[in-house]
Amino acid sequence: MRDVLAQLVSVWRAGDTAGLGTVVRTFRSAPRPAGASMVVAPDGTVAGSVSGGCVEGAVYDVATEVAKTGTPRLERYGVSDGDAFAVGLTCGGIIDVFVEPISRATFPELGAVADDIGENRPIAVATVIGHPDARWVGRRIVVRPDPTSPVAGSLGSARADAAVADDARGLLAVGRSEVLKYGPDGQRLGDGMEVFVSSFAPRPRMLVFGAIDFAAALAQQGSFLGYRVTVCDARAVFATPVRFPTADHVVVDWPHRYLAAQAQAGAVDENTVICVLTHDPKFDVPVLEVALGLPRVGYIGAMGSRRTHDDRMSRLRAAGLTDAQLARLSSPIGLDLGARTPEETAVSIAADIIAKRWGGGGRPLTETTGRIHHDAQVGDELNDYLTRY
Repeated sequence: MRDVLAQLVSVWRAGDTAGLGTVVRTFRSAPRPAGASMVVAPDGTVAGSVSGGCVEGAVYDVATEVAKTGTPRLERYGVSDGDAFAVGLTCGGIIDVFVEPISRATFPELGAVADDIGENRPIAVATVIGHPDARWVGRRIVVRPDPTSPVAGSLGSARADAAVADDARGLLAVGRSEVLKYGPDGQRLGDGMEVFVSSFAPRPRMLVFGAIDFAAALAQQGSFLGYRVTVCDARAVFATPVRFPTADHVVVDWPHRYLAAQAQAGAVDENTVICVLTHDPKFDVPVLEVALGLPRVGYIGAMGSRRTHDDRMSRLRAAGLTDAQLARLSSPIGLDLGARTPEETAVSIAADIIAKRWGGGGRPLTETTGRIHHDAQVGDELNDYLTRY
């Protein structure tokens, strides 16, 4: 829903009703992940996508109907054995799409949800997508991380609200959106009620150190991929918002000092991406000492030639970093794409970040077999959560 939130809120604020289709479950090689959404406004305009084009027409028709009738529906789209080019996914995947009417009456909390998402405050929306009693379908609660914070809305009973809210907080903590199953009244070991939890964790951060032309291209690429981008450099003449219009923040500070302060403030986590582009030892080595000493960071990369890399590794070893710590460093940064320009280099770096995040090998798909889409890398928090439930 994040990608279509502006269009959805616009309809909501105008007092109208939009049809919203959301991917709630995927099987095999589905083109869009759970949480991908498409909104159909009252004037027929469309924003977003649930399949990259395969079933958008069918979802459009259902969303238009649902907006008029007010009755939500759960639809499944998959490849047709008889005709792979009928309404379905030609890639061979299967997706479940929940289509619902969104208005002030059906979703009174949307304005507050939009405010939280806009301010990067974590929030989860849990919606009933299946239930023996059709009156429950489409009901939702809005859940915030603090267990003492009351939920907004209701699924139909206090028992169901409490069970789903507790589980939604677990998913929100690891940024996961998925379908949970319960008994009709929220019984944990029961069956019959399905709830889709859509987690809106804050956008991950990309910290780019070094205010150079490559940093400008990387900031643009990072923003495109959904990161909150900060460019930091100690040289005020280079670190200016004018030079980095796509960055969310431009900071004038010594990189190692800024990163240490951010880590101390809890603003660096396992989803944070750190890219060191200065290829100057007086900047690189101190900030990499801090970065490689952090227990959890999503990606750490440093730019430079082979000679620069060898010199940097020697300096880091002399500074006391262990082989295990140095193994976390992607240097020289990026995948081997033959990139030359800043823009091409930014694509190379972004490709490396994506490969590390999803476990991709960085090889041409023509040289690989099996699934194209990799599963998300499961962290310790999610393992703990799945073990408990």
